[in-house]
Amino acid sequence: MKTLLLAPELFTTDSGIPRILRLYLKALCDLAGKEDRVRFVALNDVSVDSADLRPYSLATALDRWEACGRDIGRFIRAALNLSAGAKLIVCGHVAQLPVAWLAGWRRPGLRYVLVAHGIEVWRPFTFWERRALKGAWRVLCVSEFTRKELLKNIQIDPERVVVLPNALDPELDADGVDSALSTTSQPVILAVSRLSSTDRYKGVDHLIEAMPAILRGAPGTKLRIIGRGDDRPRLQQRVRELALDAAVEFAGYVDDRQLRHEFARCTIFALPSEKEGFGLVYLEAMAYGKPCIAADAGGSPEVITPESGRLVPYADVPALAAACVSALTATWDAAAIRISVRRFSFPLFKERLQRILSA
Repeated sequence: MKTLLLAPELFTTDSGIPRILRLYLKALCDLAGKEDRVRFVALNDVSVDSADLRPYSLATALDRWEACGRDIGRFIRAALNLSAGAKLIVCGHVAQLPVAWLAGWRRPGLRYVLVAHGIEVWRPFTFWERRALKGAWRVLCVSEFTRKELLKNIQIDPERVVVLPNALDPELDADGVDSALSTTSQPVILAVSRLSSTDRYKGVDHLIEAMPAILRGAPGTKLRIIGRGDDRPRLQQRVRELALDAAVEFAGYVDDRQLRHEFARCTIFALPSEKEGFGLVYLEAMAYGKPCIAADAGGSPEVITPESGRLVPYADVPALAAACVSALTATWDAAAIRISVRRFSFPLFKERLQRILSA
């Protein structure tokens, strides 16, 4: 059997969607039998480096692929071409689902499924998205919250819409980081996010606003912000207005290796976002035994438990400050936090995916 994965991108950025779609690629390759083959088409990737691809594919299973360099016409042609002989298409984004529908229309018997990540399906759908959704064999939602929001916007058989939680990437190896780096004399709040004007719902500005109160409750605390985007100048201006230059650091982009050290060195992780479909970055912090602060919104409550962090009302800056101070001054069981991540392990994800696709 041939399986085709359609992705907005796999390796161009390290945001949540490419990260989880790389795990879909890995799972599909791992689950392939001797005669099965896996293919993928990535819209935004210009090229795919073999070193990047190697951890997420088996050479015996991965048959063909194409990186389309943001060329939509090329993406459509490649998807239709590589769907020849396929029995299943796994579509990584609703915007690409009409292409999967078109492939299915051209090739009777070809089934397709959608991976629904979050905010992109919490809205009314276009005509072609609706038509394609109604033809989907399964819709794989990363959280129950995302499943409910999707079903609010389209009438399809609810039994075809199932929850498959995201998984922690096994390549994010916490054991590979020097444990000596996990201790610091200064309390550090780590935030990792795109700093885009379209992503202000992430709540980074709320963290900055909370810092004066956090410093009163936990003197010497540093807020370290990882990420880049066009909203960074506005956020930096707000830091200057609040006279927080010594307490807030903008570290910009960091690679995976450096990000591992950032997780290891922080005291707590905080991202009080309103619209996380799941919150993969919380899992990554929890893998290092770090408690997380999140908004009580979206899919975040399905990831964070009282043993692994605190939930606060979105945009409630005093509550956010109080939660951060409480987390910074509490004694946490790092081992228990790591154990809580096991329910989102890659082997369990692969097992769940296999059950769904075999039904």
